[in-house]
Amino acid sequence: GAAAAAPAEVQLSRRRWAVLLLFSSYSLCNAFQWIQYGSVNNVFVRFYDVSAFAIDWLSMSYMLAYIPLLFPVAWLLDKRGLRLIALAGSALNAVGAWVKLGSMKPHLFPVTVLGQVICALAQVFILGMPSRIASVWFGSHEVSTACSIAVFGNQLGIALGFLVPPVLIPNVEDVEKLAYHISIMFFMTAGVASALFVLVILVFREKPPNPPSRAQASIQSRPTAEYSYVQSILRLLRNANFLLLMVTYGLNVGCFYALSTLLNRMVIHHYPGEEVNAGRIGLTIVLSGMVGALISGIWLDRTKTYKQTTLVVYIMSLVGMIIYTFTLSLGHLWVVFVTAGTLGFFMTGYLPLGFEFAAELTYPESEGTSSGLLNVSAQIFGIAFTIGQGQIMDRFCTKAGNLFLCSFLFLGTVMTAFIKADLRRQQANLENEQT
Repeated sequence: GAAAAAPAEVQLSRRRWAVLLLFSSYSLCNAFQWIQYGSVNNVFVRFYDVSAFAIDWLSMSYMLAYIPLLFPVAWLLDKRGLRLIALAGSALNAVGAWVKLGSMKPHLFPVTVLGQVICALAQVFILGMPSRIASVWFGSHEVSTACSIAVFGNQLGIALGFLVPPVLIPNVEDVEKLAYHISIMFFMTAGVASALFVLVILVFREKPPNPPSRAQASIQSRPTAEYSYVQSILRLLRNANFLLLMVTYGLNVGCFYALSTLLNRMVIHHYPGEEVNAGRIGLTIVLSGMVGALISGIWLDRTKTYKQTTLVVYIMSLVGMIIYTFTLSLGHLWVVFVTAGTLGFFMTGYLPLGFEFAAELTYPESEGTSSGLLNVSAQIFGIAFTIGQGQIMDRFCTKAGNLFLCSFLFLGTVMTAFIKADLRRQQANLENEQT
């Protein structure tokens, strides 16, 4: 008992960067498969002869699958560790990609739905991992940067999902030619997903030989019997600051999900025939957001100003959304690129901020559980906002749909101001250093 309680030597592992890069890569592949239909929505509507709403549901299946499966997967993460979750996520991602290759005829829409649902299951094993990998593998001075890089991979996948499909799949009339172009995209995705699964088997490890930080050493030295998964969730749900963050995170990221899913429809409505540029606008949103996410992570590691940074980024997300709303219909594509890029910088840059702020507010609870609850909130709001904005756009106009999102971002900004900066993980690191 005394030996178990003794803190282990703190030391950084060289393998940590390989683990992080590999996770980012298969997260990228999974995120690409999320948006690959939405970025050329009109093309898949014609190929499968289904409604635009049916294609929207291919994206929303990711959100829907996450909600009931979060708790079983988070429990597995706590009980069986990172390696099993990584293997399951990368395997399901590859299987889903291969299933989609069986949907190359217009009447085989149910097969592509099945492939997308399998990929959606894979996403449940991926979304809650960034903060856990960062904490288990990285030191206290680099944990926020590592979390940002882990989120970075997912965002790069969305960026490629906006960029690649419009280039690979031209909007041609001939269904046979269309099927050929779609099959190229599906084959490439399946090949990459399979290679990444093999790399996960060979490279990915459960944890480093030594804990990377004092806070992590304290967690690892705690007897297993002391930890209860159900009690952990109950403690999180009694944490008022975390509950506020959970709602505000859901509002912000839910808006991002709706915006990403419906972007093609919005741009095509104002700029007919501009499918490729619609994809490029999506790419601009995500690429600028990736820069924002990376800067946020580095800034947090240097300043530890979690509350202030989160609030400023939230306010700027609201301002960016308002500007985007009123410039979309001006008739100048370059203006849309600029405003969409500004919006993406802050809205996507918020993602790792939420994860890291949650890890601070809820220490020593599992990062997988806290980030999982944040993601459940995001998926619920994402489905509601995508359906709501889609209906408003169909009945009224795109401006009304975007104002619908602006109102919820305003609500989230106000709620973020009430979160108290109870930085428990920082306190634990300070106390351990002093003793």
